[in-house]
Amino acid sequence: MKLIVGLGNPGSSYAATRHNVGFRVINFLAKKLAISLDTRRCWSRLGNGEVAGEKIVLARPGTYMNLSGKAVACLMNRYQASRPDLLVVMDDTDLEVGRIRLRPRGSSGGHRGLASIIEHIGGSDFPRLRVGVGMCPPQLAMVDYVLSAFDPEEVEIIQQSVERAASAVMTFVTEGIEKAMNMYN
Repeated sequence: MKLIVGLGNPGSSYAATRHNVGFRVINFLAKKLAISLDTRRCWSRLGNGEVAGEKIVLARPGTYMNLSGKAVACLMNRYQASRPDLLVVMDDTDLEVGRIRLRPRGSSGGHRGLASIIEHIGGSDFPRLRVGVGMCPPQLAMVDYVLSAFDPEEVEIIQQSVERAASAVMTFVTEGIEKAMNMYN
C-alpha cells in the first residue's frame, strides 16, 4: 500500500496559492483515478483506490501546512504504512515554476510542513516530490509569497507541472522511487 499525501492549507481562500500545489496534485490524481476524497480521517480528506494492483491512499491534511505531521503520523499508523511507502508532495521555492524533483529522503530544506512531518514520524527517510513554485522575490516575505496566487504567465506552466507530478506519482506507485527519479528528475 502506498500513502500519497499532498501538502497545502484547507479552505477556498488558499486553493490557488503556491503553497497548495500539493493539494492540486492530489486533486488531479483523484479525478484521473476516479477516487473520491470524501472520507474524513486523521485530520485529513482522503480516498482509497488501486493502481495496477497496488492499493493507494490519497490524502490532503486539513491541519494547515505547518502542522501536517500530526495528520501524516496518524495516517501512517492507521494504514500501517512504512516510511518508504509514504510519498509527500509539496511546493518548493528553490525550484523554478514547472520543475519537479523526487528524492527518496532528505532534510526539510526549510519547508515547515515537511519539518512537521519529520518531527512527528521521527525521521526523514521517506520519499518526497517537490513541485517548483519559483523563488521568492527579495522584496516579499516568504509567507506572503507562498500564500500568493501564480502569476498569469505561470498558470499554464504550473498546470503542466501538476500533471507531470501526477505521472511521477503513478510511476512511484507502480515502479518505485528509483525509476520515478530516473524518469522525472
